[in-house]
Amino acid sequence: MWRILTIVFVVLSAGCNILPKKIDETANWSAQRLYTEAKQLLDEGAFDQSVKMYEKLEARYPYGRYAQQAQIEVAYAYYRSGDRVQALAACERFIRLHPNHPNIDYIFYLRGLVDFNEDMGFMSKISRQDMTERDPKGLRDSFDALKELITRYPDSKYAPDAKARMGYLVNALAAAEVHVARYYFRRGAYLAAANRAQFAISSFQESPSTEEALYILTRSYEQLGLSDLQEDAQRVMVKNFPDSTYPELGFQDGKDDPWWKLW
Repeated sequence: MWRILTIVFVVLSAGCNILPKKIDETANWSAQRLYTEAKQLLDEGAFDQSVKMYEKLEARYPYGRYAQQAQIEVAYAYYRSGDRVQALAACERFIRLHPNHPNIDYIFYLRGLVDFNEDMGFMSKISRQDMTERDPKGLRDSFDALKELITRYPDSKYAPDAKARMGYLVNALAAAEVHVARYYFRRGAYLAAANRAQFAISSFQESPSTEEALYILTRSYEQLGLSDLQEDAQRVMVKNFPDSTYPELGFQDGKDDPWWKLW
């Protein structure tokens, strides 16, 4: 019995050894050919496949311009595929390895885009979820990354777009604070509402949300019986928004749909 089992084992082992091994057709490819193939996959939207090809390129040819360009495009591929964690990790890795690279400004810009577009996701549009109702951490991270780009590389070709996005992010962050203040006010937490409204006013003075923040602050002080503070807030609101409809109509939810909504 043992002899038979031994013979079977030897035959099976020999069979495994004669099975054809999977051949990597890219084994002898040059760095340029690997890069060209990876770039084509990236342009076609095959992001996972392009990442694998770029990784082969970097592993086989770790030095030189093709490897560095591969690292940049891997970050972009992760960004386009919606893999936020890997995209940010790839950006941070490139910044650490190549702080003086001629295209380092693009990586800082891409790092800001990752979190910006994370909050512009498809499902948020479909569900009509207001971005300001979500955790604003991503908005802050995006703002900080874009601000670093502008601070470090003010002449970058990406700076104008970064500034425009920062303007939007400021308004979104202000709207998020006012949303929370409104939430507290409606539930009778007037002190908390006043604090959040005051923070929005002091932090985002040029934001369109300042008008509603002043209204919430005025009403919160009124409910708290703080007449002096109420009069001060009212005076500021009348001076800055003399035609405001908030005192007459109150909260006007849905007055204007944010531009990111589909319908």
